[in-house]
Amino acid sequence: MATKQELDVTIKDLLEAGAHFGHKKARWNPKMKRFIFEERSGILIIDLAKTMQQIREAIEIVQDAITQHKSILFVGTKKQAKTAIRESAEGCGEFYICERWLGGTLTNLSTIRKSVKTLEKIEKRIGVGKEGLTKKEFSELAKEQQKLNKNLSGIRNMRKPPGLLIVVDPTQEHIAVAEAKILNIPVMALVDTNCDPDPIDHIIACNDDALKSIKLILNALTNAIIDKKKELKISISKEGKSLKRSKDEEEEIDFSDEEIKGEGEE
Repeated sequence: MATKQELDVTIKDLLEAGAHFGHKKARWNPKMKRFIFEERSGILIIDLAKTMQQIREAIEIVQDAITQHKSILFVGTKKQAKTAIRESAEGCGEFYICERWLGGTLTNLSTIRKSVKTLEKIEKRIGVGKEGLTKKEFSELAKEQQKLNKNLSGIRNMRKPPGLLIVVDPTQEHIAVAEAKILNIPVMALVDTNCDPDPIDHIIACNDDALKSIKLILNALTNAIIDKKKELKISISKEGKSLKRSKDEEEEIDFSDEEIKGEGEE
């Protein structure tokens, strides 16, 4: 368990990262009222004492998922979150989507797996060189490989739905959240003052637009995952995917910044 003493993140860290800055009052979602400390110069200030407790609980939840050998899918496709999402997931050996959420990624996973197979075939063909292909055909294959890899690189090895979603900005990623709810997959999310917290199972109220805020919280979760994997002797491959998984996952089916958001908001 992550006790207060073991938690790397402090309120000072959150303050320095701008995690307490919400949106203008005009853009807020009233359902977030219970997570707001005060309004200051027209900007909503998030209650970081509650955020700290939510981070503690989130750490316990991700570690429980690892203990149960459940995979985790990190999701964040907006500009501020992309790099942090990819680095966090790769760092702890879990799945991620940071470019575009493909409809049916969870609810129609068999189709996604077929796209992965297509990508693998293209890579194999490109690997043998240009022999038998015109320059145009080779170029088109390379472009298709790049396109597929861009969208699938973080979930190439995801052969079954994950056990937990970690989302940055559930409003932006509403399709991912909706698919997870259909499959009863719990959703943990960094939730700003303009978001609807109702569909989220595990809320971390914070500034989901500031890169420092996003990275700070994701790093805390990533470190917790890594610590638990070390404890359970679960290895992490260079590609960022855990080598040890549950038996169910092995039995697969083969299918042929701104920190203060008061100014310049639309």
